[in-house]
Amino acid sequence: MSTPTSGRPTPEQAAAWLERWDRQQEHYMPDREERFAALLDVVVDVVSRPDPLVVDLGIGPGSLAHRLLDRLPEARVVGVDADPLLLALGNLARPDDRLRTVLADLRDDGWYDCLGLDRAPDVFVSSTALHWMDVDDLRALLARCAQEVAPGGLLVDADHLYEGESGPRLDALARRMTVRRAQRAGTRGHEDWEEWWSAVERAPELAALVAERAGGFVHVVERRATVRDWVDLLLASGFAEAGTLWQYGDDRVVVGLA
Repeated sequence: MSTPTSGRPTPEQAAAWLERWDRQQEHYMPDREERFAALLDVVVDVVSRPDPLVVDLGIGPGSLAHRLLDRLPEARVVGVDADPLLLALGNLARPDDRLRTVLADLRDDGWYDCLGLDRAPDVFVSSTALHWMDVDDLRALLARCAQEVAPGGLLVDADHLYEGESGPRLDALARRMTVRRAQRAGTRGHEDWEEWWSAVERAPELAALVAERAGGFVHVVERRATVRDWVDLLLASGFAEAGTLWQYGDDRVVVGLA
């Protein structure tokens, strides 16, 4: 078994942190696996070629990307994220020549050019990542996706999405439904986001990655896009159709069809 050097994890340690990440995410999303399955059902149904080129927006440690590659063995995924620690954990835990990751901020104008793609992507996917984008940044991101996606392609986003001012009681109800579902599933007892990151900060095998992260990605959102914003932005960007195809509580899968 390999040993860590200079505060960097072994592949085995990275895999353990990735497993712990998945459990932490289930604290908030008890139906996370079902949501992944719904997202992938959409991709499989719409994309005609067996070897799609997929761009994963906010790939993190690669939870969605690895499930996509399990489902579509001939696919290629290029993942982009602004967090070097999460990217490193995913790459170490499950190296795969079908998956390539890029360190870039999706709020920057040049994010797409950093990907170095050899053809138009068939699919843009994202999971629990884009809720940290202000609506104006999201507008620019979706417009670029619509511009670059291959004919007949799509964008699929799985995330916590809300009605906002038009439905505050519905949003409160959706949150309560998710909490109750988590209590039934037993996932509410899993460590949460703050606990996971606190453990990361203390882990000696992650010291170099923590230093590289330099405090982490700043999640500051002044105006979060509602689900209605999402649909409107997808349509305004040039997608032919847009809407919600799966929902439980405050978790949704929103799709834009080119």
